Amino acid sequence: MEQDHTLAASFLGRIADTPIADLLDSSVMTLAKDGSLRVAYAPFDHVARDARIVVVGITPGRVQAVNAFEATRRALARGCSVPDALAEAKLAGSFSGPLRANLVAMLDAIGVAGHLAVSTTAEIFRPGSREVHFTSALRYPVFLSGKNYNGTPDMLATPILRQMVETHLAEEVRMLPKALWLPLGPRPEAALRHLAGQGLLDKKRILGGLPHPSGANAERVAVFLGRKAPERASRQTNAAKLLDAFRSLVGQIAALEGAAV
Repeated sequence: MEQDHTLAASFLGRIADTPIADLLDSSVMTLAKDGSLRVAYAPFDHVARDARIVVVGITPGRVQAVNAFEATRRALARGCSVPDALAEAKLAGSFSGPLRANLVAMLDAIGVAGHLAVSTTAEIFRPGSREVHFTSALRYPVFLSGKNYNGTPDMLATPILRQMVETHLAEEVRMLPKALWLPLGPRPEAALRHLAGQGLLDKKRILGGLPHPSGANAERVAVFLGRKAPERASRQTNAAKLLDAFRSLVGQIAALEGAAV
C-alpha cells in the first residue's frame, strides 16, 4: 500500500513565506474546525514502512509541530522531495533521553526484545532507526481554545476527531499490520482498540497498560519494572494495577511467540 502525499504537498507549498511561529495559527493551515476545537496541518505524514514497533501518543503538540515545520523547510530548501522532507520532519519529533531509556527497559522486561530477535529494544530505538514509527492517535495537531488538546473531549465521541482516527491512524494501521503497537496512555489505546473493533488491527498486537515513560512517571515505571516494592509506592500509584499489566503483557508477548512458531 503506497502512501498518498497529496495533502502534504498541497500544504507544504504554503509554508515558504509564512513565519514558522505563525504557521499553526494561520487559517491556511486549518484542516477542520468545530467550535473551540481546531485541527491544523503539520508535516507528520511520513510512515516508517519497515517499523516493527509503533509508538502512539495523543496528538502532536505545538512545540513538536514547530520543530517539524522547521525541519521540513530546511529539507525543501536543500531540494529534497516531499517524501524525503516529511521523513526528516518525523525524525525531528522523535524522543530521546529518559523517555527512550524507560521505554526500552519496559519493553525488554516484558519480552519484546526476544520476540523481535534482538538483544535489547535499544537497537530498534537507535537514532535514525527505520524500525520504529512514532505517531499519534490524531496525526495532526489539535488545539482546544488555542491550547494543546489533552484528550478532552473524548476523541471517539467527537466527530471531527473520530474521523482522524478512522482516516489517518487507520491508514497507518493498514500499512503496518505486523508491527507491535504501543499506545502511550489510555486515550491512544482506546483509539487503537476502536480500529481493532473494526477489524483493521489485531488486538493482540496492541501493548496496552505500560505506564507512560516520561520522567514525571518515574515511580510507576519503577513499580512496573520491579525496581520499587509495591508496598513502598505512594498512594497516587496503583501498584496492583501496574503489576497486573506487567503480567498480562508478558503473557501477551509469549502468546505472540507461540503463534509465530
